[in-house]
Amino acid sequence: MQQTAMFTGIIPPVSTIFTAEGQLDKQGTAALIDDMIAAGVDGLFFLGSGGEFSQLNAEERKAIARFAIEHVDRRVPVLIGTGGTNARETVELSQHAQQAGADGIVVINPYYWKVSEQNLVGYFQQVADSVTLPVMLYNFPALTGQDLTPALVKTLVDSRQNIVGIKDTIDSVAHLRSMIQTVKAAHPHFTVLCGYDDHLFNTLLLGGDGAISASGNFAPQISVKLLEAFRDGDLALAAHYHQTLLQIPQIYQLDTPFVNVIKEAIVLCGRAVSTHVLPPASPLDEAGKARLKSILQQLKLC
Repeated sequence: MQQTAMFTGIIPPVSTIFTAEGQLDKQGTAALIDDMIAAGVDGLFFLGSGGEFSQLNAEERKAIARFAIEHVDRRVPVLIGTGGTNARETVELSQHAQQAGADGIVVINPYYWKVSEQNLVGYFQQVADSVTLPVMLYNFPALTGQDLTPALVKTLVDSRQNIVGIKDTIDSVAHLRSMIQTVKAAHPHFTVLCGYDDHLFNTLLLGGDGAISASGNFAPQISVKLLEAFRDGDLALAAHYHQTLLQIPQIYQLDTPFVNVIKEAIVLCGRAVSTHVLPPASPLDEAGKARLKSILQQLKLC
């Protein structure tokens, strides 16, 4: 059993850039990747919610995974999202990620059906057993309709050595605290990363490890500097950056799903990329763009 945490720090969930025809925009995605690495991120997570995995078929997901792994070229660790509603496809995508050279996979719990705890444990164990890669769990109950409780997560970590962490995308300090106290206390190597920008500081103060949050696409420097200040023991400076992160989530209310908002923010913050999104998402309307620009200007991000 490893004794140190893997995949710590700031690991942005990378937006997949598409052409107007809905194909992978390799040039745009590559430029975004390079920007985030230059900003000092600790890793990159592809094919999460912001990567529009749920709007892609299996072959498209494989192609994006291959491109991302090849372009990053070991500069930072690469995590590939492989979860979905179909356990067989999740195993297939997980094994593909391993063959393509990923450093780890991120697996959301199946959605649509609510799954019994016994079946949920079996699902994650099946996926973990299908690869030798480290497995990060992905908890997003607002979208899946089902919470991965700290007790359930501990059961999984107790049972499989390659289940090494969780992206806990939940707007609850209590949930993050319990995850750290229940799972990380028993397994110090277990990584707890928050999924919301405004919980990074809380997560670090509680003993967690960092964040996988959307602002890393358009303002990675804020989270990177907050983490650096925290590690240096400068809590006043960390709190300064926290004040900005506290305001960022209001932009995610501008549309649902908000993948279009993230891409528009990337453009407003200085990187010219295609803002095309896959249906059922649609382009952000002009009122939304104006409100987004106003918020980013207030936060001095553009």
